Amino acid sequence: MSAVSDRLPTFPWDKLAPYKATAAAHQDAIVDLSVGTPVDPVPELIQKALIDAADSPGYPTVWGTPELRDAITGWVERRLGARGVTHRHVLPIVGSKELVAWLPTQLGLGPGDRVAHPRLAYPTYEVGARLARAEYEVYDDPTDLDPEGLKLLWLNSPSNPTGKVLSKDELTRIVAWAREHGVLLFSDECYLELGWEADPVSVLHPDVNGGSYEGIVSVHSLSKRSNLAGYRAAFLAGDPAVLAPLLEIRKHGGMMTSATTQAAAVAALGDDAHVHEQRERYAARRTALREALLSHGFRIEHSEAGLYLWATRDESCWTTVAHLADLGILVAPGDFYGEAGENFVRVALTATDERIAAAVARLAR
Repeated sequence: MSAVSDRLPTFPWDKLAPYKATAAAHQDAIVDLSVGTPVDPVPELIQKALIDAADSPGYPTVWGTPELRDAITGWVERRLGARGVTHRHVLPIVGSKELVAWLPTQLGLGPGDRVAHPRLAYPTYEVGARLARAEYEVYDDPTDLDPEGLKLLWLNSPSNPTGKVLSKDELTRIVAWAREHGVLLFSDECYLELGWEADPVSVLHPDVNGGSYEGIVSVHSLSKRSNLAGYRAAFLAGDPAVLAPLLEIRKHGGMMTSATTQAAAVAALGDDAHVHEQRERYAARRTALREALLSHGFRIEHSEAGLYLWATRDESCWTTVAHLADLGILVAPGDFYGEAGENFVRVALTATDERIAAAVARLAR
């Protein structure tokens, strides 16, 4: 086991423990804005679907029920503008983090193969490459990469942590480049429903991919849009030639979403009203936090979409973390997401209205 764990970096969140203790000692309790974990209730229609499916004694299927595949294909066409999506174009997964971490291994990548991800990025992209013993590298513009040996290219729009959104033109150019060089492109679009100052576009949109899904797969999650982080509900959509072998591998590995979660996902994907309600909650919290941070001397970059504010006081991120911890506010240091984030912090919108109001009040003092 040590041979596998030795490939991994130090788990970054362990470094935050002393600052969390400081923030927790505040007389009015901690305001934890460090991890983007949903805090609002799971919508009742989703809970009901889960309960109604509770009597599920048999094994679920890895590919999901026909109802779930119908729900995914319907949502992809309705929400993303995709066309001609069939059951062969979709694959349920057990939360998106599992997929990100194990995708290079499931693709058969190894020593000598290269995986690329944005310079500021979710750490699990690197972890996935490490687990497969593949090489990994970062980019500002993926089309500047050497395509030789590049087997997997990760996009992330809207970005975690920065909230940056790639335009339709940028996506179109990158997809064309990846196809020209035979590079498999996976686009992590888990925050796509949360555009504020930009309208995120999927690589599945025909204006981006020219009506073909060849060589491209998008990753989507119900964790943020539907408050289902605890359910582990996500899915892939894109090239059937990529998804078919992944399905076979996942069958052998038993990587199946529970029957109750599948039923809940059907309900979640079929209802847009709860998504709009949750967006309004996050929009209000974002406005309040953004104004409070700006008034406190922060500068906010990007953050045009997603669940975070990418903020800086032009100092070490750890100095900022300590300063906010003294106010009872815990945030994530930017260097968790790459060296380029060393002067930034990531501030999550995922706290209750009461806790957001407490943070705003403390920042005003």
